[in-house]
Formats: sequence, C-alpha cells, structure tokens
Amino acid sequence: MIVVLRLGHRLGRDSRISTHVGLVARAFGADGIIYSGEKDQKMMESVKKITEEWGGPFEVEYEKNWRRVINNFNGIKIHLTMYGIPVQEKIEDVRKKSNGKDLMIIVGGEKVPGEVYDMVDYNIAITNQPHSEVAALALFLHEYFEGEELERNFEKPRIRVIPQERGKKIKKIKK
Repeated sequence: MIVVLRLGHRLGRDSRISTHVGLVARAFGADGIIYSGEKDQKMMESVKKITEEWGGPFEVEYEKNWRRVINNFNGIKIHLTMYGIPVQEKIEDVRKKSNGKDLMIIVGGEKVPGEVYDMVDYNIAITNQPHSEVAALALFLHEYFEGEELERNFEKPRIRVIPQERGKKIKKIKK
C-alpha cells in the first residue's frame, strides 16, 4: 500500500493544488491520500468524484493531527523536499527496503515543520530547486514504479479515454 500525506492544506488557498496532489497520487499508483491542515470537504469530494468516474480503488481521508499519522504509520516514510538527497541516488534503496512494506510519501503545503525531517526514513529531493509538490510526487512515483504505473488499469471506471492522435474521444461504461 502506498499512501500520500499532504501537509498543511489551507482553505481558499490550496484547494486546486491539493486536488492535483490527490489526482496525481491516484493516477501514478498510490492507493490513497490523507490531507492535514484545514479540513476542506469540497476538495476531498472532488478527488472522490474523479475516482468514482475514472475508476479506483483510491481512498481520500482527512486527519488534523499529521504527527499522529506519521508516528502511527508502520512502513517506510518518505518526505519529498528540495533539501533532501537526490532521488536518483536513493530510489533503488527505497525500492529494496520497501519490498513488501507499506510506503508513506509526505508532501508539504505551507512551510513544513522541521521535525518532519527527523520523523521519516528518507528525505528525498526531486532536484534541489524550488518546484511544485505535484511535480515532485509525480516524478517520485514514476521513478519508484519504473514507469509501470503508466500502464495501470483502474477498476470499475465509468469513463475511459480512447487514445488517438487528435481530438478527444471517451467511452462511457455502463454500470
């Protein structure tokens, strides 16, 4: 199981970016996301609706106390931060150590509390330059799965894209 913990969601400011963290987590192979910070039911429902329409499984939860989430997680904990060790230097080690274990990937919103760096097994950077937590999550999951997540099939979708060179074509699937 792979779960993403999104730290520090702020109402009115982070809805779009937090939604995108959830969408990327789902599309790139995570099994669920836990949001902390301010509770935003509308944002969470948006991610749940995508899962209902496009397939799952994918869980969406809220937990105010992110420290408890990290402390109670039994598995490998990874914090994505520009201050960490480059992903290309650590990804093989992460794959080996996580074999058969659950994985928690932590991404920040507002300034990440310094204690997070000591609560995790890995502080991993997707470059040491300022960038988006959405991009960092996508690239980390892509590296972790070695590209296999791009071939993933989702269970019970109501909509499926029919790939084509030009235009948009979807197939609605009857229940």
